[in-house]
Amino acid sequence: MDRTASGWVNGFIGVVIFAGSLPATRAAVMDFDPVFLTCARATIAALLGLILLLALRQRRPMRTEIPSLTIVVLGVVIGFPLLTALALRQVSSAHSIVFVGLLPLCTAIFGVIRGSERPRPAFWLFSLLGSAFVAGYAARGGIETSLIGDLLMLAAIVVCGLGYAEGARLSRHLGDWQVISWALALALPVMLPLALFTRPTSLEHVSVSAWFGLAYVSLFSMLIGFIFWYRGLAQGGIAAVSQLQLLQPFFGLGLAASLLHETVSGSMLIATLGAVFCVAGAKQFAT
Repeated sequence: MDRTASGWVNGFIGVVIFAGSLPATRAAVMDFDPVFLTCARATIAALLGLILLLALRQRRPMRTEIPSLTIVVLGVVIGFPLLTALALRQVSSAHSIVFVGLLPLCTAIFGVIRGSERPRPAFWLFSLLGSAFVAGYAARGGIETSLIGDLLMLAAIVVCGLGYAEGARLSRHLGDWQVISWALALALPVMLPLALFTRPTSLEHVSVSAWFGLAYVSLFSMLIGFIFWYRGLAQGGIAAVSQLQLLQPFFGLGLAASLLHETVSGSMLIATLGAVFCVAGAKQFAT
């Protein structure tokens, strides 16, 4: 398998893993404070990442790599988890998942800015069209649900796109799983004390589903998913492979309906199917 094809395979695995993030976060914030959830998931993942780094004797990041790692921390370790956890106090995971359809366009834009990639004009047409399906859904039936929730989700998408693009650029010479592991380690001195400070006074009320949600976002969303995702972006190109995220709402909606028993409307499905079509088109013109 050549490098580009391997990039698409790794990217697809990452998307499937990330698809469970918002339903799992929704389950967790039903019983956990959003700030605690953000800090706890980062702390757990950081400790696991540090074990890997030390066991495999990985080199420390160079001083010139610290600014990029800081961007990754602000984007995907703190920004996206916290903003989505706050948003999911306002809206359902099914509603928020559709906003993920904007993430490929955002990641591609930052890929051009930070990664010096230059997709063909037709790529942007399909990318914009995919985002339009999402925006159309939001304008048609989502905005009146919770303006605050929607604004939080949009902010989460922007910082996440930046974190994805920056991490993918850095992983080309630091390594894919090493990037997220070092980013988590960089955040640990702040996240661990905050997790202890914001921890629940009692755990008796915490449901099994909330514990499962915390475990999923800590292990899969915060660590394992990034191993495949950053590797895919680095191998196949940030702008190109990022379009696979248009498929993420499709998987996420299925999980929201099956696990959380949330309503998946026809407009959600139409927006998602339109996004799937755009992935196929964008792939043809990514380079």
